[in-house]
Amino acid sequence: MKIGFLFNHSVAHQVAHSLPIAAALARFHPSVELTIFVCGGESEAEVRRLWAAFGFSETDQRISALTPPSLTSKFLAKASGDALPAERISILYRNVSRFRSLDALVVPEKTSTILKTRLGLNHLALIHTRHGAGDRAIGFDAASGRFDLVLLSGRKILRRLDEAGLLQPNGHAIVGYPKFDAVLDLPCDPVFQNDRPTVVYNPHPSPALSSWYRLGPQILEWFAVQDRFNLIFAPHVMLFARKLTVGLSPFSVSTVPDVPSAAENLSHIHIDKGSAKSVDMSYVRAADIYLGDASSQVYEFLIEPRPCIFLNPNGHDWQGNPDFAHWQAGPVVDNLDEMKTALVNSLMAPTAFGGTQEELFAESFDLTDQPSSQRAADAIVSWLGRNRQDNQC
Repeated sequence: MKIGFLFNHSVAHQVAHSLPIAAALARFHPSVELTIFVCGGESEAEVRRLWAAFGFSETDQRISALTPPSLTSKFLAKASGDALPAERISILYRNVSRFRSLDALVVPEKTSTILKTRLGLNHLALIHTRHGAGDRAIGFDAASGRFDLVLLSGRKILRRLDEAGLLQPNGHAIVGYPKFDAVLDLPCDPVFQNDRPTVVYNPHPSPALSSWYRLGPQILEWFAVQDRFNLIFAPHVMLFARKLTVGLSPFSVSTVPDVPSAAENLSHIHIDKGSAKSVDMSYVRAADIYLGDASSQVYEFLIEPRPCIFLNPNGHDWQGNPDFAHWQAGPVVDNLDEMKTALVNSLMAPTAFGGTQEELFAESFDLTDQPSSQRAADAIVSWLGRNRQDNQC
């Protein structure tokens, strides 16, 4: 079997969702001919760093550099606020011959489906690892149904894809969450040198869903002048990737407000706009309280039930809406005063939502004694083997 793993996003937040599966294939299925495709930047650096953490060499010959995107595509991506995945599309067009000999290509994103729909690689099995276990509508759109095999983290994802009619017959497997295999053994160092409770504020980049555009700077200014909490400001890595952000599903456009200067260089506020610690669960593991809106990272935070507070300055009608199922894990607040009250209440009753949080986590992540990455590797090899037999018959 010839199996490729593609990492063509400009930043590194998707790497840990599929590279652990490649490592499991290398260990447990050595007969597989494995290629890990990279294309420079933060993503490639994270691939090589994490591959070495798994016990392989950063210069492993199985890591193969693709022809980079065109300059025109880089301009279009920047001009569109990355709403148009021009660079990723350019990479696919410029490297289509590299994928032609593969039996399967494993990807954490959905742009790669054009290899079948536009570039004629109908024989190529596209395998989707997804990235994150969140509830946003875009995770269950039509493009989510264009894969031959989808690896699912848990029953929630299976149910929603099935309800939307997006699962191929015999084209899915529940495997757990391979990212956990990559990050949970990392040391969780304290961020602050005091005993205050620590809040992690994790706004999403989408202007229609994020709390940052309407309320975020005010939140940081308030944390700057209070003396009861520490704050880790660790937004989704794409929030500050562009000055102009364009969101999809729903469509929205906005300039990104800057971090207020009053919140900078303070001993009780840590600001990280997108380092490796923003994507390896360092901050959600170090925090006592989660403050956010639409990011799927809340589910990673809930690996240990703790207080959550959700910000709704955009006035979403969220109750009963599966796209906001995670808002059942804590109080939903509309403004700064309500947030302050919720923070105090979370200290007085930290387990108030514990039962609901455990249920949400169990629905999102099907975890067993076997590592998720190994379950995913076994599922890929088994599925490809069955397909070969079917084709021969």
